Amino acid sequence: MHEPELGDGLEAARLSGALRGLYLASVWLHIVAATTWVGGMLFLTLVVVPWLRGPGRATGIALLRDTGRRFRSIAWICFGVILVTGLFNLSMRGVSFASLLDANWRASPFGQAVLLKLGLFALVLLLSGLHDFVLGPRAARSLEDEPGSAATLGMRRRASWMGRLNLLLGLALILLGVTIVRGGL
Repeated sequence: MHEPELGDGLEAARLSGALRGLYLASVWLHIVAATTWVGGMLFLTLVVVPWLRGPGRATGIALLRDTGRRFRSIAWICFGVILVTGLFNLSMRGVSFASLLDANWRASPFGQAVLLKLGLFALVLLLSGLHDFVLGPRAARSLEDEPGSAATLGMRRRASWMGRLNLLLGLALILLGVTIVRGGL
């Protein structure tokens, strides 16, 4: 199995014009989806949540709930785009299902980085599912029903920490993507 070398830049130069254009469009979509997802999480974490902590933010709970629901839809569309384009991009780099089964490929720095990225992405999907469909909605309902209760504060903290962890994993995925493409492993 060919392992891309630093500076290989993919076999893109060897691809036909149409296939190269499709590959470049796929990479572009992959990057747009990843930046939309991570950028949205950064916006929520750095702008919306701190604003909610300010005085007189009675409408904040509804804003967070509605913003979270809207972003959840966008995030899951991004996940679908990231998954499809990521698999296509790997195939264009010569990575196949057989590669994943090849012990020599898995032992290579490139193979290890790809497997780590795939594993982290699977973890992000799992944590996002728990956050978006279990913990987040429970915390939002609890905030509306019993805003000051210990149970509400605990749920809110767990949902918040899970969101932060997912943001850190997203940033790690971006770093891995850059490392895989630009070398340095």
